[in-house]
This record gives sequence, structure tokens and C-alpha cells, in this order.
Amino acid sequence: MSITLIQADITTLAVDAIVNAANPSLLGGGGVDGAIHRAAGPRLLQACRALPETTPGIRCATGDARLTPGFDLPARYVIHAVGPIWHGGTRHEANLLASCHAKAMQLLEQQQLHSIAFPAISCGVYGYPAPLAAAVAVAALREALAHRPAEVVLCSFNATIHQAFQAALDDAAVPTR
Repeated sequence: MSITLIQADITTLAVDAIVNAANPSLLGGGGVDGAIHRAAGPRLLQACRALPETTPGIRCATGDARLTPGFDLPARYVIHAVGPIWHGGTRHEANLLASCHAKAMQLLEQQQLHSIAFPAISCGVYGYPAPLAAAVAVAALREALAHRPAEVVLCSFNATIHQAFQAALDDAAVPTR
């Protein structure tokens, strides 16, 4: 099991797959999603459009993930994971956030890949508090890594997210009684 924390631009990482904090349409957006679409080039949008809609306008439900090639990115693949919008924790946000991390790890295993980088899913415009999201992400990733080893990178774009991930990693390392 390996979880590494770095502060960097996720679009520059040479890993098997980077995770996109996507919206359900998978057609691009702001934040990490927009940066990944810009860095991957126009073929990423074409690949996303080619994915079937599960319901009108939805290619990936909240809590799920889809895979596309990485195109112009150093990463071979992009795993588009749709996290929940924060509603104060009253709409199963933690379960949905854990699920999209677990689904991304399942795709990694299905493709027989070994390294993956995650951004802070749902912490941007979706408003999930970073400390809470980091705790959910670390727990979900530790659970996934218990079943299949992989190199996981938690990639923070700023110091606030970095500190939240570091605190979650520190808390997870403390044995409980």
C-alpha cells in the first residue's frame, strides 16, 4: 500500500491514470475538470461525448467513475469520478464521495494499472469541506489498497487542500483502540 501526498498540477503527473473531479455530463467544467480537459486536448471531450448517457445529459452518476484515454496528458488514462455536491452532510455525501474513489480504484484494477493520482474531489465548486472530504478519501483509498496494492498519489493544488490531506493521512496512521 502506498499513498503519497504532493502539491502539484495533476495534469503534469506521469502516472497510469489521473482522476478528474468531473461533473455528471463529463463535458468539462471549471477547476480541475477544466484544467484536465485543456491539458488533454480536444480528443478528451470527443471521448467523453462518445460515452453513453445513463439518463439524458448524464454520462456518469454521482459516486461513479468512467475511463477515457489521457490523450495529450503524461498520464495514459483519465478516470472521471463524479463526487457529490455538499449539502451539509444530509444527502449521503460521504458515501457518494467514498464510492467515486472506490470506483476509480476498481477501474485501475480492471485496466491492470498500477499508479493513480487523485485531486480533492468535490472540494471546489461542489463545496465539500476539505478536512471532511480528505478523511473520506483517505479511508476509501486505504480500504481499496487493502485488497489490491497500487501507487496512489493525493495531489493538492493549494496549501489548504494539502494540509487537509496531510491531517487525514496523519489521523489514519494513528492506531485506534
